[in-house]
Amino acid sequence: MSNVIAIAQKELKSYFASPIAYIVIGLFALLYGYFFAAILYYFVRQSMQMSQFGMGGPQAMNVNQQMLRPLLQNVTILVLFTMPMITMRTYSEEKRSGTIELLLTSPVTDFQIIMGKFLGAMALYGVMLAVSLIHIALLFYFGRPEWKPIVTAYLGLLLLGGCFISLGLFISSLTKNQIVAGMVTFAVFLFLWVITWVGSFGGPTFDSVTNYLSIIEHYDDFSKGIIDTSHIIYYVSFITFGLFLTAKSVDSERWRG
Repeated sequence: MSNVIAIAQKELKSYFASPIAYIVIGLFALLYGYFFAAILYYFVRQSMQMSQFGMGGPQAMNVNQQMLRPLLQNVTILVLFTMPMITMRTYSEEKRSGTIELLLTSPVTDFQIIMGKFLGAMALYGVMLAVSLIHIALLFYFGRPEWKPIVTAYLGLLLLGGCFISLGLFISSLTKNQIVAGMVTFAVFLFLWVITWVGSFGGPTFDSVTNYLSIIEHYDDFSKGIIDTSHIIYYVSFITFGLFLTAKSVDSERWRG
């Protein structure tokens, strides 16, 4: 376990040693702040209109459902665009610089390497999500949102991010070029995002299959504050499969080396 933590710490430090972490976190904070302000403005305007018509005003508005839910659903779009920037360098940079041979010949197992890189990327993703908690804290200061649906929504975001990272690690392990890894990762993520559109042109069976495979469809219940074990099983299975593919890719790299 100490080797996994050491590799995770090395990965996290390498992110902040380059502009990647600052660009990703800064971009996320900027866009999240814009979404927060826009949705808050709409929420306040709606509550004032309801108050003018004698419909209860802010008391009749549900902060969780009418503000936080659309806000956190927009966060999934930010994750789609920023996650390839996090994962594209994990293995491709090691290959480009030639340090992959040192890593593979060091006294650590493939599992420890993969889990260390996965946890390092998850730590950066966690820091990125932590930035959004500042805005959530403002809502608690000025209002009374329910905290349980918020925790559930963030649990869904963590699982969603874990899926993207596990798949991004695999794609990064296939090439030496970070740009190629980033573009392919984004393309695959986007396909998993819009796969339900493809299914809508098929029959009912094909549509149900694509709905299940869609990575974003499983987040919908989390955004509502609902924890469904089937969604958790899907995300955990996805993460496990992505890490398994990465392990096979790294193992083949070891044999080629």
